[in-house]
Amino acid sequence: MKKEDLRIVYMGTPEFAVESLRRLVEGGYHIVGVVTMPDKPVGRHQDTLQPSAVKQYAVAHGLPVLQPEKLKDERFLAELRALRADLQIVVAFRMLPEVVWAMPQLGTFNLHASLLPQYRGAAPINWAVINGETETGVTTFFLRHEIDTGEIIRQTRIPIDDSDNAGTVHDKLMALGGQLVVDTVDQILSGDVHPVPQESMPEDNPLHPAPKIFKDTCRIDWTGKTLKQLHDFVRGLAPYPAAWTELKSADGKSGNLKIYATTKEPCVHGTPAGTIVTDGRTYLKVATDGGYLHLQELQAAGKKRMRVEDFLRGFRPTEGLRVE
Repeated sequence: MKKEDLRIVYMGTPEFAVESLRRLVEGGYHIVGVVTMPDKPVGRHQDTLQPSAVKQYAVAHGLPVLQPEKLKDERFLAELRALRADLQIVVAFRMLPEVVWAMPQLGTFNLHASLLPQYRGAAPINWAVINGETETGVTTFFLRHEIDTGEIIRQTRIPIDDSDNAGTVHDKLMALGGQLVVDTVDQILSGDVHPVPQESMPEDNPLHPAPKIFKDTCRIDWTGKTLKQLHDFVRGLAPYPAAWTELKSADGKSGNLKIYATTKEPCVHGTPAGTIVTDGRTYLKVATDGGYLHLQELQAAGKKRMRVEDFLRGFRPTEGLRVE
């Protein structure tokens, strides 16, 4: 079968999923339909509907779009069957019921932003950086019942640098994933597919999960982590949703502070963890186990994100200032 004859249904929602769809469209693959989330209410009164990034791309390129509220809805299933897909591709979408993923004759494969079986779950990029990994990648695998557990088709690896954060890794994996999706389709077309069960893959380290991240997940534990762990924690949550802490002064005043970028100053000191040290002009650093964590980009409640020098221009440090 030629790529022009292979009928593909593509499923995805955020910007991460647009790159793979773009590669397929520009590569001349036959996309017969796109499935994405319903438009999301936005605005102060929730009276404006915002289409997903994938829908915006699909509409701009004349691709049919389906936006089911429920994936087991009979009307949606009938519309999906009518597309007569040979293959379905899923990138950053929802968990599919079997009636959907088992529909095409060639199956349904998913692109996941980790080196499976590591980091199964909703936030693989964040958790890989938070955990200080020095390598990550993207994986394509055939869907089955348990989430992110299907047989692996292909993987591609990249290093994670100490200067990377979740945002830069996201962008690298988005581009890498786009190419991997195309390569996976070509491999399926060639008939030379030998998927590998995840259970049979050698794994030297315990499996790390990648659960969804909530606001409480993002609060910094200054006394429970080392200098490197704190630096990695901030990187893994930047630029979104961002690590945060509570800034407290000796007089009892407090306020939340988001932290977007840090640098490490390894040293031996006797300052209690969480204590802030600053010259009031050029640096703001926090005492930690193993040294000081310099805050480089931060945002006070009700203010915009800024460099530390700009933050300190309108900030008057007091004695006993600390973060908790």
